[in-house]
Amino acid sequence: MGRKEICGLTLLALVSMALAGCGSSPKTIVVGSKNFTEQVVLGEIIAQHLEHRLGRPVRRQLNLGGTLLTYQALLNGQISLYPEYTGTIEAEILKEPPSPDSAQVFERSRLEMARREQLDLLPSLGFDNSFAMVVRGEDARREKISTLSQAAGVKHGWKLGMGYEFASRIDGMPALNKYHLPMSAPPRSMDLGLVYKALSDGQVTMIAANATDGQLARHDWTVLADDQHAFGSYQACILARQDVEAAEPRLKPALLELSGKLSSETMRKLNAAVDVDHRPAAQVAAEFLAQSGLK
Repeated sequence: MGRKEICGLTLLALVSMALAGCGSSPKTIVVGSKNFTEQVVLGEIIAQHLEHRLGRPVRRQLNLGGTLLTYQALLNGQISLYPEYTGTIEAEILKEPPSPDSAQVFERSRLEMARREQLDLLPSLGFDNSFAMVVRGEDARREKISTLSQAAGVKHGWKLGMGYEFASRIDGMPALNKYHLPMSAPPRSMDLGLVYKALSDGQVTMIAANATDGQLARHDWTVLADDQHAFGSYQACILARQDVEAAEPRLKPALLELSGKLSSETMRKLNAAVDVDHRPAAQVAAEFLAQSGLK
């Protein structure tokens, strides 16, 4: 074979490779979430924002399950990213005691996620969703309490209701036990979606909820201050696979546009629109993006 034929074949091979590369589709980005309202709303916000910025469909696997199930889905590549909380990474994934120092918790979580699993923890979305101990407003006024330390002095004791995760996590019930709250009945574990109804119906007199729950925006509830800082810092962030970010260079800049865009008050309103007003999460997410100038 002559030199010209060899050069011609080489050129043909290079052209074929280039055309194949141009014809290949970018890897599908899959946005996941855990199985409660706030996570689904955040998942929709992230997915819709990426679709707008990247100009292509983004697959959703929302409402997957609890922390460990969703985190495992990220590790095995079933999803590309999902919203997570720094205090949850600290307690549930790193198995470390909760810390109220938000900057320290974020940096520790970011470094360990990158070192252990090649995951990227992006800067906070703008709010902290810590555990919140909630009582009826009328009960708080009658007992003249606004903090958990004051609640520890209520003589008749409390009937406590909580979700299953709070009962089992080291940053949940063990952290609350530092206050030595008097109990008039054994604490009750229930589906997280039922705790506010149980409180309203008088089945329990205190519940372990979350600071950005939608119900807090609409009803006469009192959140008792964690004055001894027993609970950790739970900044809402996006946890993403580094290999997916590397494969799509526009992904991380698009995700960073969401950093700092949500306050606790805003998140409560978004959650209330779904939980109280029964509006579709996708619609609520679209309106938020439009009002924030991101769509």
